[in-house]
Amino acid sequence: MAPSSIIQLNDVSFSYAGEKDARALDHVSLDIAPGEFVGVLGPSGAGKSTLAAALSGAIPHHFRGQLFGAVIVDGQDTCDVTLTDVSRVVGSVNQDIDAQMVASVVEDELLFGLENFGVPHGEIESRLTTSLEAVGIPELREREIATLSGGQKQKVAIAAMLALRPRVLVLDEPTAALDPASTTMVFETLRALNEREGITVVVIEQKVATLSEYCGRILVLDQGRLAFDGTPREVFSHGAELRAMGVDSPRVARVSNSLAQHGLIAPGEPCLTVAEAKRLVAGLVGGVASASPRGEKNPVPEPSSRPRAAQGEPVVSFRSVGFTYPSTGAEVRDLTFDVYPGEVVGVIGQNGAGKTTLTKLLNGILHPDSGEVRVAGLDTRETPTSRLAAHVSTLFQNPDRQICKDTVLDEVAFGLELTGVEGREARRRASTVIEHFGLPAGEAPFSLSRGQRQMVALASVVVMEPDVVLLDEPTSGLDYRECMTVMETVAEMAERGCAVAMVCHDMEVVSDFAERVIVMARGEIVGRGTAAEVFSDAALMARAGVEPPQVVALSAALAEDVSPAFAGIAQVSGIVDLVEEMVRRD
Repeated sequence: MAPSSIIQLNDVSFSYAGEKDARALDHVSLDIAPGEFVGVLGPSGAGKSTLAAALSGAIPHHFRGQLFGAVIVDGQDTCDVTLTDVSRVVGSVNQDIDAQMVASVVEDELLFGLENFGVPHGEIESRLTTSLEAVGIPELREREIATLSGGQKQKVAIAAMLALRPRVLVLDEPTAALDPASTTMVFETLRALNEREGITVVVIEQKVATLSEYCGRILVLDQGRLAFDGTPREVFSHGAELRAMGVDSPRVARVSNSLAQHGLIAPGEPCLTVAEAKRLVAGLVGGVASASPRGEKNPVPEPSSRPRAAQGEPVVSFRSVGFTYPSTGAEVRDLTFDVYPGEVVGVIGQNGAGKTTLTKLLNGILHPDSGEVRVAGLDTRETPTSRLAAHVSTLFQNPDRQICKDTVLDEVAFGLELTGVEGREARRRASTVIEHFGLPAGEAPFSLSRGQRQMVALASVVVMEPDVVLLDEPTSGLDYRECMTVMETVAEMAERGCAVAMVCHDMEVVSDFAERVIVMARGEIVGRGTAAEVFSDAALMARAGVEPPQVVALSAALAEDVSPAFAGIAQVSGIVDLVEEMVRRD
């Protein structure tokens, strides 16, 4: 093994037991040096989680199958040592944090690993203190894990690994269910550990802009093979190829790549930050950008046309709604808003802002302590949940909590059968939706990837053709292609007159698909308006702890310092088209 490598994969292939003809990893060779910060991208089913399992020793010690080649960790072949031996070098944080937790209190979660590793009693206290301080949560030591936010749980999981003093951390989509602020918190923690402690970090993520900011190296897997391996600039210069395999690029990278495709700049490494993209555009348009080619500032775009009458009645109506959880005292206050047929309304804010409570009030799982919630004209306090279910279908944040059948077909048909649809007709309608999503009808849902399970759960919602669709993080854990399939389906439902309320942490998705946005913070609605209005309000974004999408931030910066013509642009194509118009006009 090369002395500069802490992990080396030598022509590694792996097939899970019972799937000999399907290689989850296919002839993968790579070296990871001590102190690297490596990001891993790829579509669902590309082999990312299998790679993480190989790096952490779960393959071959936990997962059964056929392994070819060699995985060398700190000079030792993982086939020749125990999983405990590998775990002393590599700490892993799984995709489902709740499933990884074994204790009810933070301190006990850390003690579990220390005691199982036989750490001398005299060292335990210092390891506990040091690891909690390393991730910035010493005050959470006595807290019950069930009371923590998603970001805090991630920090506890990382602290539990750090207490074992690993030299490598492998994390599988650690921020999939986290808001932008919590995502930044986790990655800043990882950066500090990487730079201060020299810990090697390998993180699987779908948030490409985040990876481009924090990682020095990006690996892209496709169909079990290593498709790209390089710096973020090198990898994201292949935007078209990445998109073809179902991998997104940062929006500012898309801007510079598109400018190159239009012949406005020479092909090369793309921009990765808003500041870089701003300098690039400013340099291109130069003096011609002092005034809008239209002679006036671009107006903020109006919501797209939807099939609702101008005087139509809302299908969802909240009026001064309040609710307090008796056990914790957490509350939402004075929630007032409407959702009309054919609208897509985004609800954004940090974890703990009250968004999920809002969804539970909407579908009748919770009843308001004060105020009134009406869905399709029905007062939720007076209407059984079973009757509300005929009007509103919900996709929960964790798909595993609403999947209960043995096959995808049975799962998608189940809701229809519960509402009295005859079995054969229910399965026919379910088959149509399953085909649209490209799902395997005969497979067991829990044999699929998390992203595919999310799509199964959404298919179960779509097939019901409800008046209202309630989506709680609909794109969590999905690759770019799956995300577009899901959201285009949601848009189609809205076009047919369905009202869509969507809680979402992906601000790019909200910007692309929501006509109106409701902003929550600390249990209250603190702002509302079109996506362009909300995301261009810097004070509101700061109050809510939300970062606007890259293109919105770029257009605002260009409007302020280059030309008012850029104001209100929310799409990559809008930026590129305007730049081309300005340059060609000159």
